[in-house]
Amino acid sequence: MGRKILFITADQQRYDAYGCNGGVIARTPNVDALAAAGTTYRRCHPQSVVCMPSRATMLTGQHVSTHGVWMNGVQLPVDAPSVAAVLRVAGYRTALIGKSHFDPFIDPFLSYPENTLASLGQHDALRGFDHLELAAHSGTGWLHYASALRADFPDGVGMYYPVLDSTINVNATGGGDTGAPQVHVNELPREWYHTDWIAQRAVTWLQQLPDDEDWFLWVSFPDPHHPWDPPASETRRVAWRDLELPDGYIEDQAAREAVIDAKPRHWRQWYDGKLVGNFEAPPKWVPSTLTPNQVREVNAMAHIENELIDEAIGSIMDSVRAKGWDADTDVFVSADHGELQGDFGLLFKGPYHVDGLMRIPMICRPAANAGVTLPAEIRDPVGLVDLAPTFCAVAGVHVPEWMEGKPLPVAANAGTHERVITEWDSSLFGVEMALRTMCRDNWVITTYLPGTVHDGTEGELYNLADDPLQRVNRFDDPEVRSVRDDLIADLRAATPLTVSRAPVVAPV
Repeated sequence: MGRKILFITADQQRYDAYGCNGGVIARTPNVDALAAAGTTYRRCHPQSVVCMPSRATMLTGQHVSTHGVWMNGVQLPVDAPSVAAVLRVAGYRTALIGKSHFDPFIDPFLSYPENTLASLGQHDALRGFDHLELAAHSGTGWLHYASALRADFPDGVGMYYPVLDSTINVNATGGGDTGAPQVHVNELPREWYHTDWIAQRAVTWLQQLPDDEDWFLWVSFPDPHHPWDPPASETRRVAWRDLELPDGYIEDQAAREAVIDAKPRHWRQWYDGKLVGNFEAPPKWVPSTLTPNQVREVNAMAHIENELIDEAIGSIMDSVRAKGWDADTDVFVSADHGELQGDFGLLFKGPYHVDGLMRIPMICRPAANAGVTLPAEIRDPVGLVDLAPTFCAVAGVHVPEWMEGKPLPVAANAGTHERVITEWDSSLFGVEMALRTMCRDNWVITTYLPGTVHDGTEGELYNLADDPLQRVNRFDDPEVRSVRDDLIADLRAATPLTVSRAPVVAPV
């Protein structure tokens, strides 16, 4: 019997979601306990700040330019490299329960295998997983959760926020107490909410395994991704009126807009509602209309969802312990990307490579039989691209050459990870945009490729040591010109060449 692997992800979750990462709103004792007994990574970045490219990186261990899922709406080929397939060949039982998003959700003709498989009530096998039980944020669509909700609690389908309006545009309608966009009072009973459903299905899968089985289980929660509509029964957990505004929100309008104006021009254009360059936020929402109280309410709802995720993780860990597996199980907790959540007066996500979107949780609690001295804290920059080779290392199997990451350092800062790369490409609504970002030596450098908005000369440069909120763009500062040029050269050398760009087949 070897080491089992429990991989838990949230969707669109910031680094400060958990107490162990400095979060002060959500109560997250279960994740905090894993961190206290394991390794916490202080600078983990995704390789894309949107769902589909980032999830493809987690499965393949490849950068976006290599696996080819360059924006949302691009399908990951069914035969793409998969760490789940590697572990399955090595004798592991493999399962993915929750949000996968390797295929587009909008699929009226059942053109994609995730939707087809779920619509038939089937659970296997796809992309290296023996067992799949798939869910999205709502009760619509074809996935297993939506089918279960329609079958057993059909009234619940309409209780979620309607993400798409009648014209299939992302809905900007506000709700709650403040009219914040995509905040909604959801009367769905908690036991039918997707977070609890996913946890229950994960526990059921674990319980049916033989005690001597080696397994890899990816539990993927759709929260705290917008819309922010946790069960109404849970909204008492965080009183939004009592919240301080987040550090990243600049309350003074003139000061806020001065910071935005020092960044490349698409920042201000989105803020003023003049440019919609991606499908990651409601096209008809104007960020400059966001009020301080709306920021508070969105933060409250997001952290309520974080608490529910933490409690779901606790129930899964209880099941692992009940089976006698705790000492043999490596647990990883992370997210696919972050959320602006009020930073710079913005919400949602898009081509904005700052910490709200790029800095995400990464926690590893190695199995006791791994013989690692813990707890530990890693400050080297690491990425989601490093997860697949790490899973191989845990399982004791060879890391395939097609994986581009390196196993995560666990017990000490061994200096094995010097930089981390994040890419953005999008072509939507007639707007072409491309960014390349690197974090190294406490600097974050972003270059812009020529496109609809930028001519290729713009960029962003932040010194995290003295500007952790990334408010002072030093890209054109002559005092750090040599630093900038060195970082740009390193970024260009380290970014993989684009292997392929599959076609966009759906908006999301």
